[in-house]
Amino acid sequence: MGDTADCEIIEHHVEEEMEKEAARSRAASPRPGSVAAAEREGGTQSSHRLLAYSDALISIIATVMILPVAHTKMGHDEELRESLQLLLTTKIAVYLMTFLIVTVAWAAHIRLFQVIVRIDDCLALLNLACMMLITFLPYTFSLMASFPENVLGILLFCGCVMVIGVIQAVIVLYAFSRPFLLSEQIQISENRTFYKHHILKVIMRVPIMCFLASVFSFIFFQLSYALLAVVIFLPYISRSLKWCRSKAFGAAPESPDSAPFYSHLTDEPLSKERVEAFSDGVYAIVATLLILDICEDNVPDPAAVRERFGGSLTAALRAYGPEYLAYFGSFATVGLLWFVHHSLFLHVTRTTRLMGLLNTFSLAFVGGLPLAYQLTHAFPPDSRNELEAVQVSCVIIFFAGVFQLAIWVAALHGERESLHPHVRYGGREHAFMLAKLSLYPCVALGTFFLTCALSRFSAAIFHLMEMAVPLAFLLLRLLVRVGLALLRLLFCPGGPEPRGAGEGGEG
Repeated sequence: MGDTADCEIIEHHVEEEMEKEAARSRAASPRPGSVAAAEREGGTQSSHRLLAYSDALISIIATVMILPVAHTKMGHDEELRESLQLLLTTKIAVYLMTFLIVTVAWAAHIRLFQVIVRIDDCLALLNLACMMLITFLPYTFSLMASFPENVLGILLFCGCVMVIGVIQAVIVLYAFSRPFLLSEQIQISENRTFYKHHILKVIMRVPIMCFLASVFSFIFFQLSYALLAVVIFLPYISRSLKWCRSKAFGAAPESPDSAPFYSHLTDEPLSKERVEAFSDGVYAIVATLLILDICEDNVPDPAAVRERFGGSLTAALRAYGPEYLAYFGSFATVGLLWFVHHSLFLHVTRTTRLMGLLNTFSLAFVGGLPLAYQLTHAFPPDSRNELEAVQVSCVIIFFAGVFQLAIWVAALHGERESLHPHVRYGGREHAFMLAKLSLYPCVALGTFFLTCALSRFSAAIFHLMEMAVPLAFLLLRLLVRVGLALLRLLFCPGGPEPRGAGEGGEG
């Protein structure tokens, strides 16, 4: 039974890869007339490498914005609760907002290059200009986080986003002036002009909101931050307003083709490959930031080794024991959260906008794990600050995991279009996937409440949790089978065998 299921999954993924390869070939090979036109214009190329470069760069920029938060210095005699209030009202809030806005720009980039499938030198240079401005965003974020009431940081951030929007609009105008750069579906469409105007209208919404935010920064800067936050949910607000208008005044007449290639529908498909690539980049960069902190903070000064430890490097390194423990535990957490993400998207066949938004929230909290690493070893043992630092880390891990679980719930809602049959409700891998996705939220929540009851051992409990979870993953399939067997004995002793804890599939 297990071998059969394994073969079915392998066959499914082989077929899926063949379909993807065929789709890439179709996208990279326009019609004969288009090829001739491309050659006359100086030649074009596939956009795959440009998209890979853009995804890598944007994932790095989104992730390194945690550094001003993680490297906030707090004295041992300073109450963490007071410092945390300051962080939450300024740096952490601004980090989350700017991370999400950067991922909004990335999602717009995905959708734009679902329309534009080939590039030439001009488009590559325009995209490079866009990326240059995105790389400047962490600096504007640092200004906003350090001087939240100063309008200069907001103005620089909004200015960058507005220019990015203008460059994207130029990309659209340029691509539509050379139709052989567009997807074949739009090339053959009779409504190409409508698509161009619709895409420009959608792209310019974010720059307009940022322009309003920059104007209001001179009047009431809190409203500027509120307008920037609206940018994150602008597609959903737009859909809600459209629904309210249709209920109040009747449905508006349908536009040609209803703009299926560039809409705000929550079930609109996004490129699964680019979502995975961006997510892998964030996880890899977070893991790298952890070791950079070790290299920066945990290499002893030679003079201190001679004076304090009698020249013994071993004795000097021994003093950093808690930091090493926090590093290995944090790396294991990042790695296993990536493993859960990989397992989920292995069985996802289509990514929707809603799933992309939930993935963004999860990645935002994953980006906060360097802060968790810094906090868990920054304070003296058995202090109240250490307890609160551990609890903050539990909250970060909980939300990183619970948004992954929410992605799966969203996929289950449209399971026939979004999930492989083995993990649909009642499928052989359904219970196992549920257990895998629920493990970190449950363990983080349990650790939080356990540290409340046993505050004296908070650090030990947290590090034990970090080290025990990998073992739980190794035993998870066995634990699921035992749990389902016990439930079957308790509630339906004579019932049929459940299909939930799959015999085969990826473990």
